[in-house]
Amino acid sequence: MNMTEMKNTKGFTLIELMIVVAIIGILAMIALPAYQTYTNKAKFSEVVLAAANHKIAIEICIQTEGSIAACVQGTNGIPGDISTTLGRVASITWVAATELLTVTAVGSTGTPVDGLTGETYILEASLANDRVAWALSGTCDNAGFC
Repeated sequence: MNMTEMKNTKGFTLIELMIVVAIIGILAMIALPAYQTYTNKAKFSEVVLAAANHKIAIEICIQTEGSIAACVQGTNGIPGDISTTLGRVASITWVAATELLTVTAVGSTGTPVDGLTGETYILEASLANDRVAWALSGTCDNAGFC
């Protein structure tokens, strides 16, 4: 018998390995931005949660006082404005005159901090039929965080 006939080939060829590496690279290229978006959404949830205490206090004040104008920050059980960075929240502001509750994330435009760049979460209160309704706006909507 000839030696070349008895040769047993095992393993992968270089082309097969290159194809596998290319497929893994393409999958990673697609998955990484999606993963970063999910992690930033999770980080921004802290900003949304920070608005909850103010929102509840404002709703209680509006229900007891009967108007939004009487619910000024620092009075009637509504917390004062917060301008000190707490975790991923840079500031929380309630302005009864404009009926806006604004929560700002850490970071500033062009300078990301922990994946956030100072996105805003703005809730506008309105009183109709003895119910408080909130309209959402802010830069978090454009970023896809809220």
